[in-house]
Amino acid sequence: MQVLASKTKIYMVLEYVTGGELFDKIASKGKLCETEGRKLFQQLIDGVSYCHNKGVFHRDLKLENVLVDDKGNIKITDFGLSALPQHFRGDGLLHTTCGSPNYVAPEILANRGYSGATSDAWSCGVILYVILTGYLPFDDRNLAVLYQKILKGDVQIPKWLSAGAQNMIKKILDPNPETRITMAAIKEDPWFKHGYAPANPEDEEEDIYIDNEAFSMNEVQVDAEQRSPQSPTLINAFQLIGMSSCLDLSGFFEKEDVSERKIRFTSNLSAKDLVERIEDIVTKMEFQVQKKNGRLKVIQENKTHKTLGSLSAAAEVFEISPSLYVVELRKCYGDASIYRQLCKKLSNDLGVPPRQALVSSEMN
Repeated sequence: MQVLASKTKIYMVLEYVTGGELFDKIASKGKLCETEGRKLFQQLIDGVSYCHNKGVFHRDLKLENVLVDDKGNIKITDFGLSALPQHFRGDGLLHTTCGSPNYVAPEILANRGYSGATSDAWSCGVILYVILTGYLPFDDRNLAVLYQKILKGDVQIPKWLSAGAQNMIKKILDPNPETRITMAAIKEDPWFKHGYAPANPEDEEEDIYIDNEAFSMNEVQVDAEQRSPQSPTLINAFQLIGMSSCLDLSGFFEKEDVSERKIRFTSNLSAKDLVERIEDIVTKMEFQVQKKNGRLKVIQENKTHKTLGSLSAAAEVFEISPSLYVVELRKCYGDASIYRQLCKKLSNDLGVPPRQALVSSEMN
């Protein structure tokens, strides 16, 4: 998503997904055949588990929030109710009652705390049921009666579904979150694995970045073929203004402290020197370095725990003038304390004081 602003308006530029909601597809055409339904379900599980690995739990998964593009691939949308790691209480659980009635997990209704991962898995099970049958597993006009049905988990699975599909639905729509099948186990199920082509995590990682050449105030286009892969990203005036903290619009859309996710600092070093120095510093800090599309990705993994003591972050260099550059650091996932150490080390070793940066900019 791109966000632009004028004095009177805020513009949000979103991708247009031609296929619309999965809900509309089922409502107009009815249930899908098992092969097609399984393909969509595989994509759904890939997408949701990817979010979970990044510490994001959707909490409002439903047919209306699954979009279909012109190639028949799905896109998960509407993360307005999603939870992040800081939303967990001391008991390691979430406690906010939220979601859509027909898709909400029983442990959320029980109001005793719940895991974001297992509750999302339940919602995925409801979506799978509707995809394969054409109707909801739990439904009633009276909300109290509906919630009783969900709490009991008494779902009627059609006998005409294959044994594999029946078994998958039964394992996901288990009212006990302790025994409910996990995302990892779903991916190992024989029915799920039939014709399964896992998503490429490296391709998905590219979605983290904003396309910095999408808008240009003076409409100057830079031919990518004329630029070296090591060249810094050329920044236009609108993007430079948007980097100002006083014009940062992220507070309208994010509750998370932005400083935990992204920082910027200026440097008088050349783009080539910056990339080499960043690589040298992070290597000494025992990070692994990957280079792709002019960006650096630094990774430090804890073999026993994905988020504790692990970090994945990206660094990119922007050219403001021939003698002044901006380095942007963006955390992808991982330990906030390690990320802060990385930010402090790089900005102290490579950055210039704000006043000096201002003078350098004015001189050019």
